[in-house]
Formats: sequence, structure tokens, C-alpha cells
Amino acid sequence: MARVAPRVRSRSRRRPAPAGHDTGGSGSGSRPLPLPVRVAVMLCAFAVMVAFAVVLARLTLQPSPASEALIHTNLRPGDSLRAYLDQPALRDAVRQVGGNILLGVPFGVLVPVLAPRSRTFLRVLLLTAVVMLLVEFAQGALVTGRAFDIDDVILNTTGALLGHLLLGRRLGRAVHARRGKRAPAGT
Repeated sequence: MARVAPRVRSRSRRRPAPAGHDTGGSGSGSRPLPLPVRVAVMLCAFAVMVAFAVVLARLTLQPSPASEALIHTNLRPGDSLRAYLDQPALRDAVRQVGGNILLGVPFGVLVPVLAPRSRTFLRVLLLTAVVMLLVEFAQGALVTGRAFDIDDVILNTTGALLGHLLLGRRLGRAVHARRGKRAPAGT
């Protein structure tokens, strides 16, 4: 008679991670920040976002009566960029393009910290584009010497995405660590 080997059941069960530990998703393998540190970071990020909003308002919503004859609404992407790059002084073009990009960077860094559900690339893109469109609409409709410019929206959004990729994504993960992934059904 042939002898049948008994089945051996594997009893290796994964222990659940202690509360507050990141078991996946970030790929860094590091522990999340302690709660008091996360709260402090979020409060600091909120204060910086308020300061950013004040600076944004001063830069974009300040009337410029001297520019009134020079301004025009731009709804065609690339038109203002070409005009900036065609200027004889490279410094002016760098200031216009670079300034608009830099203006968006804080948004991309701070949004993932302040709004954990908005820390993906696509959500930062959409949220930034909407906010910058609103700023440009306000500029064009309410402020003397200012006009709506779609290229400003594109450059601001580009800056926000750079800020998100360089720092915002990591900072958002550190402050809002995921609690672990659920096991797939049937396992």
C-alpha cells in the first residue's frame, strides 16, 4: 500500500501593523510622523498657504492703471509665451515665465499636506488649474490694467506640478501615511 504524506497547512499569518504604521503605498519603508509632529506640520502648512494666498493676491490682483493700454486677453495657449520670448531683453522673458512657474510651486507643495485626498498628480493638476483659472478670471474681470491669460494658468499649473513632484508628494505621504493596504478578496 502506498503511503500518503499528510498535508501541511501553513500557519504563517501576517500580523497587522500597529496603528499609525505605514505598511505600504509610500515605498519608503519609513514610519509616519508622530501625531503631534503631523499636526504641527499641517498648521505650519496652513499658515504658509495663507501667506501664499496673500502674496498671490498682491501680485495678481493689484491694479495696474499704467498697463491698461498694453493689456489684452489671451485665450490661445502659447501666444503670450511667444510674446515673452520675442522680447529683446531675455531677463524680462525669464522674469515673466519663471515668475509664473514659481508662483505655482507653493500650491503643489502645500495641497498634499492640507488636503490628503488631493495628493495625487491628477488631483493636484485639476485643483491648481481650477484655482488659477479663478484667479485669472478675477484679474480679467475685476482689476484695472490686468487681463485673463491662459498661458499664466498653464505656467502656474506647471509650477504646482513641479512642486508636487519635487516635495509635495513626499511631504503629503509623511504627514498622511496610509494605514496599510487591505488584503485582496479571497485570500
